[in-house]
Amino acid sequence: MNILQIKNQSYQEQQQLESVIANAIEIAKKKVDSVEVAINKSTGINVSTRLGETENIEFNSDGVLAITVYQDQKKGNASTNDLSPHAIEQSINMAIEIMKYTSADPYSGLGERSQMAFECPDLDLFYPSSLNVDEAIKQAARAETAALGFAEITKSDGGHFNSSYGIHVYGNSEGMLQGYRASSHSLSCSVIGERGGLMERDYAYTSSRDINLLELPELVGEKAAKRTIANLGAQQIDTMQVPVIFSAEIATGLIGHLASAISGGAIYKKSSFLLDKIDQEILPNWLTIKELPHLLKEVGSAPFDSDGIRTFDKDIIASGVLQTYLLSSYSARKLSTKEKTFKSTGNAGGIHNWRLQSTNLMPTFAELVKMMDRGIIVTSLMGQGVNLVTGDYSRGASGFWVENGQIQYPVNEFTIAGNLAEMYQRIVAIGSDVEARTNIQCGSILIEQMSIAGK
Repeated sequence: MNILQIKNQSYQEQQQLESVIANAIEIAKKKVDSVEVAINKSTGINVSTRLGETENIEFNSDGVLAITVYQDQKKGNASTNDLSPHAIEQSINMAIEIMKYTSADPYSGLGERSQMAFECPDLDLFYPSSLNVDEAIKQAARAETAALGFAEITKSDGGHFNSSYGIHVYGNSEGMLQGYRASSHSLSCSVIGERGGLMERDYAYTSSRDINLLELPELVGEKAAKRTIANLGAQQIDTMQVPVIFSAEIATGLIGHLASAISGGAIYKKSSFLLDKIDQEILPNWLTIKELPHLLKEVGSAPFDSDGIRTFDKDIIASGVLQTYLLSSYSARKLSTKEKTFKSTGNAGGIHNWRLQSTNLMPTFAELVKMMDRGIIVTSLMGQGVNLVTGDYSRGASGFWVENGQIQYPVNEFTIAGNLAEMYQRIVAIGSDVEARTNIQCGSILIEQMSIAGK
């Protein structure tokens, strides 16, 4: 099929799914107080090559209808990938049967009607490709070939090309029924380099909603090769305390820990180091984080969350001060008290397009390195040593040693450690080298000082 045919077919498929969900809701409404039904259907292709040979070709087309029913403060779930009327009614009955054995929960139920997304703005998220196998293989192979053209690149972990699109539909017994389509495309390459009998592995990738905005395969392969070669000859370092730069790709994860710590679930379970920190300064006062879920064409954009609540622009951090938790309808009710009522922030299922903004000048990466003068650039992290209850942070790492504001040589086999609450307060600057491929977009982050455990 060509792209126009895919667009037409997917539009018709969305209409059919909306009709299926509307019928499911009507059936369930006769049996329970309230119901919500959702489906995420994906279609795509995944291709990998290794050393010029096609290694894997996968097609996928799947989707599961999830049904949740509520009655007398009880909740039941069931799902089916069979969208026939009989199978759906069976799933509804199964959800009701499961509900009978659950305990009453006063916080369960649909979200507030006033917050539901009865209208769905077009966020320009749908750019499907023709899912052409031959072209997909060529893209992956071109990236791999380009990387293998470098003398010190001796082996390949392969080139990988992925193209897919999804149809997302949600409806509930309050009358909300909305859907949208979104696409995703990516190309990556991973290679192994060798020098003096020692080997290193690294990768590069490009991704976009629009396949036409992917970087050229040759550029992806070249980046993978250069990153791998830069890591060759890595040395070990002594145990010390020095400034640390988290490269932009790694810095997004550092901010991601903040998102996890202010999620409603972590807060009502009292399992977060940021408990009771609303209206308190947790980042430097020159730093603001905004959530902008309606940006056109962006990876984190969505018109509504998994509760059917409309998303909206908001300050997460304003001048260093925490403004809000990230709340689903359930966690908002769970946290509400007689003194204070919380409402859903439209974050059931995740965050949407975080943007870090600084009132200070944002230096280039080279300027950030000069500002640090002496310390470590972290480009890769290993392990799961992050305790969100205490904020304690300890990860295996590799990267580069910096002296006199210049990168000197690669380093590996060391551990960086600190506490996230202190690390956030010790952010000195954020670079202008923004990582734009994820739903958290920020540049490299310079932290004043961290503990390094080396040889």
